[in-house]
Amino acid sequence: MSSEGGISATNKVILAAATILMASAIGYSVWRDQAAPPLSQNATSADPADHIASLEKAVQDHPDQADAWSALATAHYDRSDFRAAAEAFRKAADLSPNSAGLWAALGEALIMASERDPMPPAAAEAFEKSVALDPKEPRARYFLAVKKDLAGDHKGAIDAWFALLADTPAGAPWEADLRRTIEQVGAIHKIDVASRLAATSPRAPSAAETPVAAQAIPGPSRADMEAAAQLPKGQQDAMIAGMISSLEAKIAADPKNVDQWIMLMRSRMTLGESSKAAAALKDAIAANPQAAPKLRSQAEMLGVPAR
Repeated sequence: MSSEGGISATNKVILAAATILMASAIGYSVWRDQAAPPLSQNATSADPADHIASLEKAVQDHPDQADAWSALATAHYDRSDFRAAAEAFRKAADLSPNSAGLWAALGEALIMASERDPMPPAAAEAFEKSVALDPKEPRARYFLAVKKDLAGDHKGAIDAWFALLADTPAGAPWEADLRRTIEQVGAIHKIDVASRLAATSPRAPSAAETPVAAQAIPGPSRADMEAAAQLPKGQQDAMIAGMISSLEAKIAADPKNVDQWIMLMRSRMTLGESSKAAAALKDAIAANPQAAPKLRSQAEMLGVPAR
């Protein structure tokens, strides 16, 4: 598609929905098969600039490690520096060419970095590489359906999104937004999707995918965070820090409690601290290697970037 015409209002609807999806598990499921390097002290700094500097030093020290580049890319993406994120994801993907997730992440970053073309050729190529490696990779599948819609194949796009919906585990955080995308695109192009949506149910999640711990364990929730937001800044920070500190103390006393690790990841993601959530996932797996599949799947449901 030519970039000369810019992004239309219709395309903005689709890409806005994509942004919602990317913010949930589709958006951050892609590093789950990668090992993560130890985080330095500065990597957990509250100062984003310090965090970036720490990650940049990591890639300077380990330029041949894909996980170091993907961590830097994630940090750039979190700061909406999509061009830098794309460059770092390109390095990571070149170093780990068999990672479907990294190719999908590169494609997403290229789209977000593009000012006019909603589907740059390099992004489409990255998504194609991703699904060639893993036909089930959800983000790449979503955007390849977007590519169909942008090319005028609206029915084909909707069919592809329905296929993704059928493969979506029930309760996944992107399920409602995927349905909304189908509804919106159907309405825009006058394609009746109501009956198909009613008849299409996400598949039952496996035991590892069921987000029981992520949803049902008592702990800092979005409501807790919203309540904290009503407090003066100093009290707000103290309240949230107290919640996290209490949870971390419980984990230190019982590192084998997998559910508490999941709660910590959820709390970090609620606060928008995706890097710290990823660090918690790494530490949780180190403490509970036998529970790694469950921890990774729960992290995926929460949108944790398992770097």
